Amino acid sequence: MFKHLLVPVGGSDVIRKSLKKVAALAKADGAAVTLVYVSDPLPPMVYSDSAMGYGISQKEHTKVCEAYAKDVFKKSTTALGAGLKVKSLHIANRNLSEGILDGAKKAQADVIVMASHKRTGIKGILLGSETHEVIVHSKLPVLVLG
Repeated sequence: MFKHLLVPVGGSDVIRKSLKKVAALAKADGAAVTLVYVSDPLPPMVYSDSAMGYGISQKEHTKVCEAYAKDVFKKSTTALGAGLKVKSLHIANRNLSEGILDGAKKAQADVIVMASHKRTGIKGILLGSETHEVIVHSKLPVLVLG
Protein backbone atom coordinates (compact mmCIF):
# COMPACT_ATOMS: atom_id res chain seq x y z
CA MET A 1 0.00 0.00 0.00
CA PHE A 2 2.73 2.48 1.00
CA LYS A 3 6.27 2.47 -0.36
CA HIS A 4 7.96 5.17 1.72
CA LEU A 5 7.06 5.97 5.33
CA LEU A 6 8.18 9.16 7.04
CA VAL A 7 8.35 8.65 10.80
CA PRO A 8 8.99 11.59 13.16
CA VAL A 9 11.10 10.46 16.12
CA GLY A 10 12.29 11.95 19.38
CA GLY A 11 12.99 11.01 22.95
CA SER A 12 9.40 10.15 23.85
CA ASP A 13 8.43 6.67 25.09
CA VAL A 14 5.20 6.96 23.07
CA ILE A 15 7.22 7.27 19.87
CA ARG A 16 9.58 4.41 20.77
CA LYS A 17 6.66 2.07 21.54
CA SER A 18 5.01 2.86 18.20
CA LEU A 19 8.13 1.86 16.23
CA LYS A 20 7.19 -1.84 16.49
CA LYS A 21 3.94 -1.04 14.64
CA VAL A 22 5.89 1.01 12.09
CA ALA A 23 8.26 -1.91 11.50
CA ALA A 24 5.35 -4.32 10.98
CA LEU A 25 3.71 -1.93 8.50
CA ALA A 26 6.95 -1.35 6.59
CA LYS A 27 7.72 -5.07 6.39
CA ALA A 28 4.20 -5.93 5.25
CA ASP A 29 4.42 -3.42 2.38
CA GLY A 30 8.15 -3.73 1.68
CA ALA A 31 8.36 0.00 2.34
CA ALA A 32 11.39 2.18 3.00
CA VAL A 33 11.43 4.18 6.23
CA THR A 34 12.83 7.65 6.73
CA LEU A 35 13.17 8.77 10.33
CA VAL A 36 12.94 12.53 10.82
CA TYR A 37 14.04 14.48 13.88
CA VAL A 38 13.20 18.18 14.10
CA SER A 39 15.28 20.49 16.27
CA ASP A 40 15.01 24.20 16.98
CA PRO A 41 17.66 26.05 14.95
CA LEU A 42 18.02 28.80 17.56
CA PRO A 43 20.03 28.22 20.71
CA PRO A 44 18.15 28.78 23.96
CA MET A 45 19.18 31.47 26.40
CA VAL A 46 20.29 29.83 29.62
CA TYR A 47 20.35 31.74 32.88
CA SER A 48 22.19 30.97 36.07
CA ASP A 49 21.17 31.87 39.61
CA SER A 50 23.26 35.03 39.48
CA ALA A 51 22.15 38.26 37.87
CA MET A 52 24.26 37.52 34.82
CA GLY A 53 22.97 35.13 32.23
CA TYR A 54 24.94 33.29 29.63
CA GLY A 55 24.10 31.97 26.23
CA ILE A 56 25.04 29.01 24.12
CA SER A 57 26.66 29.78 20.79
CA GLN A 58 25.00 28.81 17.54
CA LYS A 59 27.90 26.48 16.77
CA GLU A 60 27.59 24.68 20.13
CA HIS A 61 23.82 24.43 19.77
CA THR A 62 24.08 22.92 16.29
CA LYS A 63 26.67 20.42 17.47
CA VAL A 64 24.52 19.32 20.42
CA CYS A 65 21.40 19.01 18.24
CA GLU A 66 23.29 16.89 15.69
CA ALA A 67 24.63 14.61 18.41
CA TYR A 68 21.19 14.21 19.97
CA ALA A 69 19.58 13.51 16.58
CA LYS A 70 22.24 10.88 15.84
CA ASP A 71 21.49 9.18 19.16
CA VAL A 72 17.73 9.27 18.54
CA PHE A 73 18.23 7.78 15.06
CA LYS A 74 20.43 5.01 16.44
CA LYS A 75 17.91 4.05 19.15
CA SER A 76 14.98 4.28 16.74
CA THR A 77 16.70 2.15 14.10
CA THR A 78 17.45 -0.46 16.76
CA ALA A 79 13.80 -0.40 17.89
CA LEU A 80 12.64 -0.92 14.29
CA GLY A 81 14.73 -4.08 14.03
CA ALA A 82 16.57 -5.65 11.12
CA GLY A 83 15.40 -6.13 7.58
CA LEU A 84 14.23 -2.59 6.80
CA LYS A 85 15.62 0.12 4.54
CA VAL A 86 16.02 2.99 7.01
CA LYS A 87 17.29 6.49 6.29
CA SER A 88 17.44 9.47 8.62
CA LEU A 89 16.84 13.15 8.17
CA HIS A 90 17.58 15.94 10.68
CA ILE A 91 15.55 19.10 10.05
CA ALA A 92 16.14 22.42 11.81
CA ASN A 93 12.84 24.29 12.19
CA ARG A 94 11.31 26.28 15.05
CA ASN A 95 7.90 24.76 14.28
CA LEU A 96 7.76 20.99 14.77
CA SER A 97 4.85 20.32 12.43
CA GLU A 98 6.39 22.43 9.65
CA GLY A 99 9.66 20.55 10.12
CA ILE A 100 7.87 17.21 9.78
CA LEU A 101 6.09 18.35 6.62
CA ASP A 102 9.37 19.66 5.21
CA GLY A 103 10.98 16.30 5.99
CA ALA A 104 8.18 14.45 4.18
CA LYS A 105 8.76 16.59 1.10
CA LYS A 106 12.55 16.16 1.17
CA ALA A 107 12.28 12.39 1.70
CA GLN A 108 9.61 12.09 -1.01
CA ALA A 109 7.52 9.98 1.37
CA ASP A 110 4.04 8.86 0.45
CA VAL A 111 2.70 8.71 4.04
CA ILE A 112 3.54 10.23 7.41
CA VAL A 113 3.29 7.78 10.31
CA MET A 114 3.05 9.47 13.71
CA ALA A 115 2.46 8.49 17.30
CA SER A 116 -0.11 10.37 19.33
CA HIS A 117 0.09 11.31 22.99
CA LYS A 118 -3.73 11.14 23.15
CA ARG A 119 -4.11 14.45 24.93
CA THR A 120 -7.74 15.34 25.45
CA GLY A 121 -9.73 17.93 27.36
CA ILE A 122 -7.83 20.79 28.95
CA LYS A 123 -4.42 19.21 28.26
CA GLY A 124 -5.28 18.94 24.58
CA ILE A 125 -6.39 22.58 24.44
CA LEU A 126 -3.45 23.98 26.41
CA LEU A 127 -0.66 21.81 25.03
CA GLY A 128 -2.05 21.40 21.53
CA SER A 129 -1.17 18.56 19.27
CA GLU A 130 1.63 18.46 16.73
CA THR A 131 -0.09 15.42 15.22
CA HIS A 132 -3.23 17.50 14.67
CA GLU A 133 -1.19 20.28 13.05
CA VAL A 134 0.46 17.80 10.67
CA ILE A 135 -2.92 16.27 9.75
CA VAL A 136 -4.44 19.70 9.05
CA HIS A 137 -1.57 20.93 6.86
CA SER A 138 -0.34 17.74 5.16
CA LYS A 139 -1.03 16.96 1.53
CA LEU A 140 0.00 13.36 2.25
CA PRO A 141 -2.01 10.81 4.20
CA VAL A 142 -1.14 10.76 7.90
CA LEU A 143 -1.39 7.49 9.79
CA VAL A 144 -1.73 8.06 13.54
CA LEU A 145 -0.66 5.26 15.86
CA GLY A 146 -2.11 5.16 19.35
